[in-house]
Amino acid sequence: MTTVRQALGAYGERCAVRHLVEHGMRVVDRNWRSRQGELDIVAWDGEVLAFCEVKTRRSDRFGTPAEAVVATKAARLRRLAVEWIQSTGTHADELRFDVISVHAPRSGAARVEHLKGAF
Repeated sequence: MTTVRQALGAYGERCAVRHLVEHGMRVVDRNWRSRQGELDIVAWDGEVLAFCEVKTRRSDRFGTPAEAVVATKAARLRRLAVEWIQSTGTHADELRFDVISVHAPRSGAARVEHLKGAF
């Protein structure tokens, strides 16, 4: 991944965290990694533990950010969530998988869309 893409991704994740906090969610982990991959954001939404995948794009030229979360990616995120829960000892009665799309045009403010229970 190029430095420019990494910077765009990091910017998108910061925008996503700000959005979640502004909407009352409590972020408990960011960029958690294992051999299987990475979880972008883990956050509590009340009593619900949400695993949030962040996708940032400058345009929809190659599809919307949310469209980048295909079935194989969703399956990997589910496996990572189980691994995170086991490694942290966290217990939640309800889990949710969200996709946060960050539209970051070259000029102007970023737009954040939060799709709760995306998969």
